[in-house]
Amino acid sequence: MDLPSACYLPDGDGFLATALTIGPWDPGLQHAGPPAALLAREVERAGGIDGGQTVRLAYDVLGPVPVGPVRVAARVLRPGRRIELVEATLEAGGRLAMRVTAWRMRTRDSAAAATPLQPLAVGPDQARPAGFDVFSQEVAYHRALEWREASGRLTTTGPAAAWTRPLCELVEGEPMTPLQHLLVMTDAASGISTELDWSQATFANVDLVVALFRQPAGEWLAMDAVTTLGPGGVGQCAADLYDTEGRIGRSAASLFVEPR
Repeated sequence: MDLPSACYLPDGDGFLATALTIGPWDPGLQHAGPPAALLAREVERAGGIDGGQTVRLAYDVLGPVPVGPVRVAARVLRPGRRIELVEATLEAGGRLAMRVTAWRMRTRDSAAAATPLQPLAVGPDQARPAGFDVFSQEVAYHRALEWREASGRLTTTGPAAAWTRPLCELVEGEPMTPLQHLLVMTDAASGISTELDWSQATFANVDLVVALFRQPAGEWLAMDAVTTLGPGGVGQCAADLYDTEGRIGRSAASLFVEPR
């Protein structure tokens, strides 16, 4: 199977989304993971703290992101030598489609006081190869990463944990960084832990918050996700995030739930 080399191709002062961004709800719309990663890339490029660490990214999904041209921009909202707040925005289809605000901090050596690492019980070498059966296109978002099940099943309902590693670049010509990989992956937490039948209900997230106390490292990253449904058409997905050394942080997303 011939796959694009990247999720995005440079295109003038913007980018052109490839088929690896196609989401599960509509073949003309992107999964939110790749644009979230593109915004994280823009945040780190705009940040003014040399060697700083991005510790929280709060995304708002303002509308569907079409598969096609996108433009990103960033600005520092709160500059500082030790702590800064950066905002990045993504335009697609002639409108603002996603935005993120990100806190970044200067790093220093605090290893002596660090909390002991908490590894995921099943590592990537012991996890089961897995795939998705909800994408209408053979080449879509699910082909951007290799998926392995650590617990639960990606094709059934209920909590699940999965390891992933990149099978492409985020932007053509640039290796996908661990932070970019984390964002490509983490928006799928509600997909691997769904409590509803994909063919019967829509459960799209309107936001995503990723909070990190340690930067992701290495090829393999994981999420251990649980989706909870409320009584009023609202759900929440929460996930613990890992690299092979141990837990690195958490994510949370608010879900808009309705029958299809």
